[in-house]
Amino acid sequence: MIMNIEIRDEKLSVADYLELRARVGWKKLTLRQAELAVDNCLFMATAYVDGRLVGMGRIVGDGAVICYIQDLIVSPDYHGMGIGSKLIDRLRNFVLSLKKEDEEMMLCLMSAKGRETFYIKNGFTERPNGFLGPGMIQYL
Repeated sequence: MIMNIEIRDEKLSVADYLELRARVGWKKLTLRQAELAVDNCLFMATAYVDGRLVGMGRIVGDGAVICYIQDLIVSPDYHGMGIGSKLIDRLRNFVLSLKKEDEEMMLCLMSAKGRETFYIKNGFTERPNGFLGPGMIQYL
């Protein structure tokens, strides 16, 4: 079965954003939170298979020193097809387009438990290591 995978540069509707989050069982957001998340991200890429929305990822950050991949989602039925890697490539290319020749930017993310190998395969460095401490989080 040949599938047409298409990666687009587009901001999703809030309804589609919430639907994708629900497909992977993530915490529910309020409508206000979802609207602000979509409106305030620096960039969003979406993934379609045969015209059906199956994934997305977005970039948040300052666009100068640090950017984060946030909400990388691929519908479970489409895991293992390279869609997540294609989304990361598009998100990375967006961040690269922001920096000037003599600059370096950090592209960071927080991996879901058990997904570390996927991100390592896509060029990310696991923390902690000999140079970097562990990532931290605080829910408010």
